[in-house]
Amino acid sequence: MSHGSSTPMSRRLAAGAATLLLAAGLAGCSDGGAQERAAGKGVPAAGASSAGAADRTRRPEPEQASQSPSAAASASASPMPSAEAADSSAADGPLKGKVVVVDPGHNSRNNEHTAEINRQVDIGTGHKECDTTGTETNSGYTEAAFSLDLAHRLRKILQERGAKVVLTHDGDRPFGPCVTERADIGNKAHGDAAISLHADGAAPGQRGFHVILPASVHGGAADTSSIVGPSKELGARVAGKFVQSTGSAPSNYIGEGSGLDTRGDLGGLNLSTIPKVFIECGNMRDAQDAAQLTDETWREKAAQGIANGITDFLHG
Repeated sequence: MSHGSSTPMSRRLAAGAATLLLAAGLAGCSDGGAQERAAGKGVPAAGASSAGAADRTRRPEPEQASQSPSAAASASASPMPSAEAADSSAADGPLKGKVVVVDPGHNSRNNEHTAEINRQVDIGTGHKECDTTGTETNSGYTEAAFSLDLAHRLRKILQERGAKVVLTHDGDRPFGPCVTERADIGNKAHGDAAISLHADGAAPGQRGFHVILPASVHGGAADTSSIVGPSKELGARVAGKFVQSTGSAPSNYIGEGSGLDTRGDLGGLNLSTIPKVFIECGNMRDAQDAAQLTDETWREKAAQGIANGITDFLHG
């Protein structure tokens, strides 16, 4: 999903030393497209915002896959445990004792609750929609279905490494949760790291992934001063490992080729008190990216890359 733009200077500052970590990932990437990415920034088609559609509307705020849209919708509508309960017991492993909060962007039933998700909520520096519907591929595979499927894959990997995983929702809610509640769930879980999963809705030809970092903001309930540094490190490690695992190139339309973007207008980041980033795994409106996003094998690689980045971060 799209979320609003940050200034080139803020993007350069966000990349900083983190560029070295991403460069290490690029060195191991066999995708020739990484050499051809453009430095400009595009503007997504109207209404095609993804990750933050509510939390990011381009840019305004990030279920199961390789199945038909109707099957995905049916799967996501079935009863599931509440977000707070979806944190199954952890096994022994390198992440034992760590808490990771995984935030699947949007909700497949948001379009049935437009009044509720359009309600304005306070993100500290302003007001945003409670949540948004997200975007979808031209064939109708939704961002909400993608993000929940990816969340399940990521949860499994992290739990196998010993982490306690808390989902902000598990397809069990009629809509949302609102971006403010998504942040609050992570804060109350005292997470060691949090990530919000999305896919963008930009124009065809705009390709690649990018990781969104919190800007330094202070206003109302928003104060990111304690999480900006660790979130930058988390984002850089996730970006580098995502490249290594998937072979995907950083965005050719956001982040000037760094794979990193800094935003101060996303409630999910502004209100977080734990290190947190968003990841836009690709552009659902581009045919080449959509082919990856709808492929189960690629999604498993994406989950592995994100998990590896989080693991690296938590091990310092």
